[in-house]
Amino acid sequence: MLIPIVIASLLLAVGLVSAAPGFQKRAPAQIITQCTVPNTVALTFDDGPYVYLYDVSKALKAAGAVGTFFFNGNNYGCIYDADQAKRVKYAYDKGHQVASHTWSHAHLNTLNWDQLHNEFWLVEEALMKITGAYPAFARPPYGEYNDLVREVAGVRGQSLAIWDFDSGDSTGLTAAQSNQLYTNVANAHPSTILALNHEVYEQTAHVVLPHAISVLQSKGYRLVTLAECLGQSPYQWVAAPQARDSSWTCAGK
Repeated sequence: MLIPIVIASLLLAVGLVSAAPGFQKRAPAQIITQCTVPNTVALTFDDGPYVYLYDVSKALKAAGAVGTFFFNGNNYGCIYDADQAKRVKYAYDKGHQVASHTWSHAHLNTLNWDQLHNEFWLVEEALMKITGAYPAFARPPYGEYNDLVREVAGVRGQSLAIWDFDSGDSTGLTAAQSNQLYTNVANAHPSTILALNHEVYEQTAHVVLPHAISVLQSKGYRLVTLAECLGQSPYQWVAAPQARDSSWTCAGK
């Protein structure tokens, strides 16, 4: 549902001043470590947008599945670059969930209040400009958070999503080893799985993901977004995407 332009502008202004000491206090962010809807798997992909996003999306959609992309603003390239922004919009338009992985993939535990708000806001702003959607979920890089990180995310109305299964694609495992992990967890058949993957690795997109889809669906799991596996909304609000202008840049941010 579209929200009036005046409200969108007001919320944009709130984001810009969110680091102010008097910013409205809310409860600390909820920490999500597992799905809650039985028989669901949330396949999540960190660190993009990157060149393999299209292949990840196509593999999922071909299987009648969707995933969740936790995007950085300036990690594997600037999110505002034409190709990168196109990837973000593509994922959103294909029904995948888009979410925050913060701006620069920093160690959030080392940052102060203002720095944390900046890390959260800059990527939220980018996602809102590119897709029109304001995320309800963020994933702290490296899964690291402390009380201050929870306070900042809570102020911003977001839950922090971790995981209960790691494919190992970012820790040096081979594709065969990651595939075996997926086979093992599928055979163990827990009620739900919240899986960590990274879209920036070719072997994840072209080898591990097809295997994961096959073995998980063979066990009867539904492959859904993070929000769907929790029975929650993926976004705090959705408006119209914005037109590209001079503010679509990572320079100085």
